[in-house]
Parts: sequence; structure tokens; C-alpha cells
Amino acid sequence: MKGKYRAAIALALLLILLPLTLVFTVGYWLPGFAGIWLPPGTRIALEQPPRLTRHAIILPDLRYLAGECELATVDNAILTHPSRWQLNVDALTLNPECFSDMPAGNENPAAPRTLAEWQAMLPMSWVTIKKLTLTPWPQYAGALEASLTPERQRLRFSGDRIEFEAQLQGQALRVTKLNLNVADAIPPITLLGDFTLPLVPDGLPTQGRTVARLHLPFTPQEAQAELEWQDNRGQLLISATGDADPLLDLPWTLTAQTFTLSDGRWRWPYQGFPLSGRVALKAENWRAGLEGAQLSGRINVLTEGAAGKGNAVMTFGPGRLSMTQSEMPLRITGEAKQDAMVFYAMLPADLNGPLLAPQVRFQPGALLRSRGRVIDSLNIDELRWPLAGVKLTPQGVDGRLQAILRAHEPAMGDMALHLDGRADNFLPDAGVWRWRYWGEGNFKPMQARWDVAGRGEWRDSVIELSELATGFDKLQYGAMLMSKPRLRLTSPVRWERQDAATDFSGALQLDAGPTTFSGGSVLPPSTLTFSVKGSGPTAFQFKGDLRAQAIGPVRVHGRWDGVRLRGQAWWPAQPLAVFQPLIPPDWKMALRDGQFYAQVAFSAAGDQGFEAGGHGVVKKGSAWTTDNKINGVDFVLPFRYSDAVWQLGARGPVRLRIDDIESQVTARNVTADLQGSYPWSEARPLLLSNVSVDMLGGQISLQQLRMPQHDAALLRLHNLSASEFITATKVKQVALSGAVNGALPLWLENPRWIIKDGWLTSPGPLTLRLDKEMADAMAKDNVAAGAAINWLRYMEISHSWTTLTLDNLGVLSMSAELEGTSRVNGKSNAVRLNYRHQENLFTLWRSLRFGDNLQTWLEQHAQLPGAPCQPAGAVCEEER
Repeated sequence: MKGKYRAAIALALLLILLPLTLVFTVGYWLPGFAGIWLPPGTRIALEQPPRLTRHAIILPDLRYLAGECELATVDNAILTHPSRWQLNVDALTLNPECFSDMPAGNENPAAPRTLAEWQAMLPMSWVTIKKLTLTPWPQYAGALEASLTPERQRLRFSGDRIEFEAQLQGQALRVTKLNLNVADAIPPITLLGDFTLPLVPDGLPTQGRTVARLHLPFTPQEAQAELEWQDNRGQLLISATGDADPLLDLPWTLTAQTFTLSDGRWRWPYQGFPLSGRVALKAENWRAGLEGAQLSGRINVLTEGAAGKGNAVMTFGPGRLSMTQSEMPLRITGEAKQDAMVFYAMLPADLNGPLLAPQVRFQPGALLRSRGRVIDSLNIDELRWPLAGVKLTPQGVDGRLQAILRAHEPAMGDMALHLDGRADNFLPDAGVWRWRYWGEGNFKPMQARWDVAGRGEWRDSVIELSELATGFDKLQYGAMLMSKPRLRLTSPVRWERQDAATDFSGALQLDAGPTTFSGGSVLPPSTLTFSVKGSGPTAFQFKGDLRAQAIGPVRVHGRWDGVRLRGQAWWPAQPLAVFQPLIPPDWKMALRDGQFYAQVAFSAAGDQGFEAGGHGVVKKGSAWTTDNKINGVDFVLPFRYSDAVWQLGARGPVRLRIDDIESQVTARNVTADLQGSYPWSEARPLLLSNVSVDMLGGQISLQQLRMPQHDAALLRLHNLSASEFITATKVKQVALSGAVNGALPLWLENPRWIIKDGWLTSPGPLTLRLDKEMADAMAKDNVAAGAAINWLRYMEISHSWTTLTLDNLGVLSMSAELEGTSRVNGKSNAVRLNYRHQENLFTLWRSLRFGDNLQTWLEQHAQLPGAPCQPAGAVCEEER
């Protein structure tokens, strides 16, 4: 083994150079150096002959070959002797892989053996190499400076990633500076230490201590490594700053043939997932170097989560690691637990290939499984990753990749998903990974089954979803039923991930059958088409439109920034009649004239939920039913929605205007304004105001209704025509003419009352006339009341006052006072009528037989003139 290093020693001596990379391997190659001649099988090649000048020897180039392998290349070496020997080299390139091509030769017994003998041979000299490069690690190239004397040797190396300073005096080696930049984003690793080299440099230093500081890109930010040894025993400790317990504790022993690391301990209590375990390693025949040593060992990992404790073990060896062809069996078994998740591993594998480009191939039976709960309600019943035949290399993953997921959520339903594909030297943004996926499940909230299937691939920096078909057999919620909604691609979704040319695009279409609602409303089959365009799945714009036969299109566009979804929707003006399918047939309503249009802006994010704002407008709307005609409807609905609260009338009130409603009673000039929050609260009330309608020859108005309600809302009746009311209710037995005023205190949030202490009065005279046939029949059927009925056949009422109350059960209590003159058969009589009446108004409206009820009431309550007034009501007569 030592003979392989003679060439390197010979070259170093010729150049008066002790390379930095060979300082710590001096025990291997130094005893093998037998003289200044080259080992067998090696040679020096010169492209240009050396040049001699007055003060220097110049070697333009020099190549040192082991067989056909170029072990070292020297560019422009200049040797001078101002006060001591000085060697300047522009570039020196070393290829350590060429050592394997050097034949083993016999050692020269006259060669120096001790470290002191080697140091005594060194001349007083300076060496400067402007660029020293090791071919396997070109990123660590740098400049080397050396100051050499037999008593003391100093080295300094400076590069972009390594800075090194050391001094060797006798057997004492002191490293005063070692900075190693392993990555641009983190500070360098620093190392300091003192070492005692053996008298015969054929092994490791006999004792030493070194301290290194490590800067980590995660917690803890800084750690310290201490390595101490004495003779053949030592210990490595790595500790975090401020933590008394080490993160790594590795005691080791070293014999002539075996390096043993036993009962090593490690722990990692950070990132919210504490890990710990033990490690053991055995290297037999370690003096033969990496190529000849046989390695074996084990590492275990202890985890703990809500599901309990877990233990996973990785065993390796016996096997060998080689720069040309490694052979190392591996096996990972056991389980790991994090929070409520459990992972099970049974992974037999082999590590093969060169150590600088190894490959791991999983053997038959390799399987990774998981189960548990990802979030509070999503339960993973089983997640399987079969890995047999999959190969891992520095170029990526190669082989068949599969995954099978079965999960359920108690409120949402269950699912089964499959992924099957093949990777070809795949790494993120390198290589190819093609896949197909399929699955099915139940969606309990909508009483539906769903399915999904598709294909895609990840090729270099492009991810493309080429096929997608997913949907439900139905969506049913309450009285809403949507038939067979399906989502599909109309253009592949493609994501180009290169930083210089990021691009994300695609188009999709959602089709649904008819959607039915309670009462028979039907939304015709609908289609939503939309496209996306942007730089990635977390930053894109979208646009599309929604159509349901004649309804629509509703145009939508917006953007997604990875956190918040923002957009706007426009509903262009279209005839109101297109919404006819949404009117239940049993309403017997036909939408006629008018237009509808709307505009909405919306936003959705995890921290805010869904928010929207906009307005909808109906202009000159018209609808006919079998009994009514509603004409000239103007409706404006400005709104905002946030945190499950509707803000109605955001910038102005919700406004309703109706020209006329033709029915039994024609209503004209209907107005109403609404502004506030729904659901309402004390802090955000809802106000109904400016309510007015012209009907019955007068006007009904409501100034303001506030919800939640503290005071009664006053419903005012002004100058209503009694004759129009009698005509509208089709009462043929009674005729009443004149005007009526009134005020009805209206309660909507009262535990007992709907109307409390309302009143009606007549601003002018009223005329009451009973139908002759009804009056005759009443007088004939009820002799006692016949005389009283006669006085009511025709009556001029000069004064009237009525109070009424309506409770939550529909019971109407009414008390009235009437004063007037009865004119019958040419006689005039002063009449004062006091009565109280009680009836369930809800039953009255359902019966719609107002005239018959009035006749019954009169029969029950009329009395002869002159009879004393009874508490329940009576007719009091005073003849004029």
C-alpha cells in the first residue's frame, strides 16, 4: 500500500512541496519513499524542455503519469535562490484516483523512515503555488504558501471555500486556522487544534486535541466539536452552545487492524420533533485504506409522539466502500412516530458503485407504510409506498414509484387514492417522472360519491398534468340537488419552473346537469369554463365564465398569490325572463319584462375566510300570476359579505321601487329601503325605512323598523277608503263609505305582541248600509235583535274610535266606539255603539269569508234600542 504513494512523495520533493491534502495522510506514504528516483510504472512527461536563465530554472510544464493516468500537472514552475530556495508554480493539479494505477514496488531499505529524518532532508526554502486543485473537488481550489526549514515547517492555504494555516515543529503539529465554507448561505466551519505526530509516520498522531465551531442553518445556530485522543483511544463530542448535554458522543478505539466506534450516542431535540439514538461502527483492516477496509455497523433512531414511542434501526455491512466499486448491504427496519402519525419500514437494499457516485437499490420486499392522523379529523387508515426495484443515485430516482392511500374523515367521508408511475433518473427539475392516478370516495355532506383519474409527468423543470377527469354522481344539500357535476381539462396544465422562464398555464371546464331546488325551482344544465396563467401554482391569474343555457354568461377573472384569492364577477344585463326556470311551477308566476345585471368582487384567504362585495340590479321588472300583476319593479341590492355577516346597503341602502301591484286591492308607488347587517346585532343593527304604498285611496307607511327592536315600529294608515276596502274584500252584505286613519305599533321581536294598542279613526263622516235581504233575514231569525238591526240598516257615523291588539297566536282583540245617526223609515235616531270583538286573525285570513263572519257577528251582538249597554258590547239608542 505504501508503494502507491512513492510517486506523490517524489513529486513533492522535486517541487519542495508538502501539499495540504497530504498532511494528514503522511503516515501512509512517507515510509514508502525510498529515494529520489521514481517508483516503477510511473514517469514524467515534458511538453517543453526546461529553460535555464541567469537566476532561475524554468519548467513550462510537467506531467507526472502513473500508467496512462495523469497523476499531477505542473504549469510554469520557476526555481530561484535569492537567499534560500524559492519555488513559484502557477498551477498544480492532482488527481488522487491515479494512485490505484500505480504498481506496488519493493521499498528501498536506505530510505528515511522517521519523521526527523524526513525533516532533516528539507532545504531552507519557500514554496508558492498560485492555484492548487484536486480534480474530485475543483470548488476547493486555492493558493498554497509554504516556508520550510529542517526545524520548522509552515503552511498557508487560501481559497474561496477553504482557509488553512498550520505549523509543524518536530512532532508537534499546531493548526492555527481552518475555515471551511460548505455553503454560501451559512457561516464557515472553523477548527483549531494541537497534535503530536508519531516518531515513525506510519499511522495517526499519537495524541491530540482539536476544537471546531460549526454554524448550522437551523436551531441551534452554533455548535462546537471537540476531538481528543491518547494512544489508541479517543472521543468526539459535538455540543450546542448553552446545552450541557452533547448532541453527539462517539468514543472510539484503534488497534493495528480494527477501528471500533462503540456505544455512540446522539440526540436532536429541535424542530419540535425530538430524536435520539445510538450508533456503532467497526472497520476491519483499516490500514489497507478505504479500498481494503471492511465496514459494518448500526444506527438506531428513537422517536416519540402522540401515538407512543418508536424505534427504527439501520444496519449496514459487512461490506466495503470503494472509489471504484462499493459493495455494502443495508437494511432499515422498525417504526417512527411523529405526533399522531406512525411510519413502518422494511427496506432491504444494496449500496454499489463508486463512492463518489454511489447507487442504492431496494430489494424485493422493500415497503414503507404509514397510518395515523394528519390533522384532528383526517385519519390515514393506510398509506403504502412499495419500493422494490427502485434505485437511488446521485442522478436521481430510477424505477417504478407507487403509492396507495386509504383515509377517512368522520364528517366528510372516506377515500382511496392510487398513484403509479415510473421515474428515470429523476430529481426535482431533472430527469423524468411519469405518473397516472385514480381514486374514489364518499362525500357525506352532499350524500355523493366521487371519482378521479388522470395522467401527468415531471420532465426536467416542467410539470404537466395532461389528463384529468373528476366529479360526483350528485351533490345534494337540503332541498338542493345537482346532477353529475364533472371537471375535466380542456388544455393541459403546464408549469415551467425555471427561474428565468417560469410559466404556469392551463384550462378546465366544469359541467353539471340540472340543479333542482325546493318547491320545483330548476337551474338548467350549467357549464363553467376557466383558464389560468401565471408564474406558478402560487401566483397566477384566472378568467372564465358560467352559463346555464339562457342564464349568463357570468364572467369571472382574478388572481391567486399563494395566500389570497381575489377576483371579480360580472353578470351582463339580460332579460329577466331567462330566470323563469328558477320560479317554481306551483307559483304560477310568469316573468315578463325587465332586465337584471350584477357585479361582485371577492377575496378568500385562510386567515380571513371568504369576503365579497358588489351589487345586483333589477330594472323595470314585471311578473304576472293568476291573481296579481306586478309592474315596474326597480330593485338595487348593494352588499358586502364578511365573517358570515351580510352588510346590506354598503354605500347606499337596498332600494325597492314598484310602480303598481294589481290585485284585489291595487297598490301603487311601493317604496322600501333596507340598510344594516344580517344577522343583526346591537353593534350592527338592520334598519327598514321609507316604507310606503298607495292603496285603498290613501297611503300606508312605515317610517322605520330597527332590528334588534327596542321600540315599536309605527305603521301609519292615512285616508284609506272604507268603500274600496269593502269592495276589495267582496263583502256584499255591508256597504261602508268614508275615510279611515290609523296607527298600528308593530312588534317583530316581542314575546307576546305583534300589534299592541293600535288605533283606527275616521277623519270625516262614515256611512254604513246593511243589505236589505241580510237585515230582513237577521230580524226574522232573531226577534230580540230585530229592532236593533233595523236601526243599523242605514247609519251616518260622525265619530269612530277603534283600538286593536294582535298577539303572537293571531288573536285579534278589538274595541270600538261609534257615534252617529240612524235613518230608517224617515225617522232619525242618535246611535252610540260600543263593542268589543275577539277572533283569530290567522283563521280569518285562511277562511277568506269576511262577509259571512260579519253577518254572524252582527247576529250575536245586536240588541234593541234602549236596552242597557252590556259589558260585552251593546247597541245604545237615543231617539231624537
